[in-house]
Amino acid sequence: MTIGTKSTIVLADDHLGILKKVSEIIGDNFLVVGKANDGLSSVRVAMELVPDVLILDIAMPNLDGIQVAHEVRRRGLKSKIIFLTVQGEDGYLETARTLGASFVLKSKMHQDLLIAIRETLSGHRFVSSPNHSHSHL
Repeated sequence: MTIGTKSTIVLADDHLGILKKVSEIIGDNFLVVGKANDGLSSVRVAMELVPDVLILDIAMPNLDGIQVAHEVRRRGLKSKIIFLTVQGEDGYLETARTLGASFVLKSKMHQDLLIAIRETLSGHRFVSSPNHSHSHL
């Protein structure tokens, strides 16, 4: 649900520092309507708030980000999904592709996150590249 002219975001990460940093990076451009720090609360918050974009850390307690993505899809949530993670492992990338999700490396979130959100909202997939460029899928 877009509020005013800003697309809404729910953030899920078990590190409060990352939640704060992501909020700072995207706060002028998008509206953070909810935050969660574990997988179970991520599902609950996402289903309650129905954001335009759900940004999920992959490694979280209770349910990991991949499990959260599968669960919200199973429940019919249509929000776009962006995975945020420390490393780009091939298995995660394949899962992100299957889910139609974008993928941003935490080490590149300053450069990539806003671009990834915009690309994802416009119906494209974005994947952080381990080198200095990024790719649009």
